[in-house]
Amino acid sequence: MAGHENEIDQISGTETTGHEWDGIKELNTPLPRWWLWTFYATIIFSLVYVVLYPAIPLINGATQGVLGWSSRALLREEIAEAEAANADKLEAMRTLELSEIAADAELRQFAINAGNAAFKVNCVQCHGAGAAGSPGYPNLNDDEWIWGGDLEAIHLTIVHGIRYVNDDDSRISDMPAFGADELLAPDEISDTAWYVLSLSGQDADAAAAGRGETLYVDNCAACHGEAGEGVRDLGAPALNDAIWLYGGDHTQIVSQINAPSHGVMPGWQGRLADETVKALAVYVHALGGGE
Repeated sequence: MAGHENEIDQISGTETTGHEWDGIKELNTPLPRWWLWTFYATIIFSLVYVVLYPAIPLINGATQGVLGWSSRALLREEIAEAEAANADKLEAMRTLELSEIAADAELRQFAINAGNAAFKVNCVQCHGAGAAGSPGYPNLNDDEWIWGGDLEAIHLTIVHGIRYVNDDDSRISDMPAFGADELLAPDEISDTAWYVLSLSGQDADAAAAGRGETLYVDNCAACHGEAGEGVRDLGAPALNDAIWLYGGDHTQIVSQINAPSHGVMPGWQGRLADETVKALAVYVHALGGGE
């Protein structure tokens, strides 16, 4: 780089800065005046913002700003306003029976909206965003319910959970481990699994299923029903349909008979407000599979 007196570039007619690199001269082209003023304005705005609002992070917090504004305080105000606006509906949710809530079209829609919000916060981790479930977690959109799918049954499940050790009223239904506890021999478990497959109309080893029928009647029908229709009072799922919580092929059924998996759902009583639990029950019931 070499320094030179400023001169006018003969091609562009623009004054140079006096800088030259390998024969290339730098033109002196200032930024547009409007751009500079905009840039200066943003600097001034940022300085004013830092003074007025929380801005600079510190070790145990941040500068508060002379206005004392807080996004959390604003949120609390908005929540309080929303609660005040819906106070009558929330009171009705607390005091009315589920059947009364469902019978009131406006209140039912309010409960569905509230339940939808509560479901997204507390339930999607297991049942999925669309409530379609996954292996080991029931689909809440269909009409197959292990413990019953009317409003009261759904509410009871949400309140006390299933196999939830922190609630003495939680419903428990444990299937025996026929293989792990040596209640049935491996070949007997296999035959029983073939018979269970045949109950739902799937292709099965006919000879093995024939042997498995007697084993099923002796060991399984008391809970699952003679035709595999299930017994809701016992929390025993139906085996004669295409809905399988832990898989429905022969290998998966054998695994479940041998050493069954038992899902756990927490009870939400005391963890969520009563009106929120009711709203969840109404929402789940309204998904399409509620009875």
